[in-house]
Amino acid sequence: MSLGHTLVTLAVLVPLALDTFVLAAALGLAGLEEARRVRTSATLAAFEAGMPIVGVLAGRGLGSALGQFAGYTAAVVIGLAGVLLLRPGDEDRERARLELLAHARGLAVIDLGLSISMDELAVGFGLGLLQVPLIFVVVYLGVQAFVAAQLGLWLGARLQAELREGAEWVAGGILIIVAIALLALKVMGKQR
Repeated sequence: MSLGHTLVTLAVLVPLALDTFVLAAALGLAGLEEARRVRTSATLAAFEAGMPIVGVLAGRGLGSALGQFAGYTAAVVIGLAGVLLLRPGDEDRERARLELLAHARGLAVIDLGLSISMDELAVGFGLGLLQVPLIFVVVYLGVQAFVAAQLGLWLGARLQAELREGAEWVAGGILIIVAIALLALKVMGKQR
């Protein structure tokens, strides 16, 4: 993997770690009992790492078909994921969803997990368009999602809501900056 791919991948995946942390912190604030933290972290890691993998696989196929336009498409998709993180959400609805996730079992976990990981799917799709090696994405995502979830659950009850929302803004901002950088590199002819 080239240095450029490595740097772009890390720059894109850091916001995903922040997003996982924010989600886990909110779950910690929702009162998730300590005995369920490891299982919940593993569930979050599965969705937060699994959805980008699905996106990478889908993006790779489309990236091959798009050829030279894949880089532009990746920048747009990653930028849109950043914008989605920046838009304000309905706090009551989000809190209710998190409380359901904290206590969900069976198919309800899958439904809720899918609903919270759509931005990860978009980022993975962008990485696939850029032809980033899947093994790097899988290993990095799995580890960072589990660690970010554990840290978020542990700190969740200790963090103020404003701080968690600020982390979402930082994550969205980073994705938008990465999208702009990808477009600039593509225009200058430095990126596939």
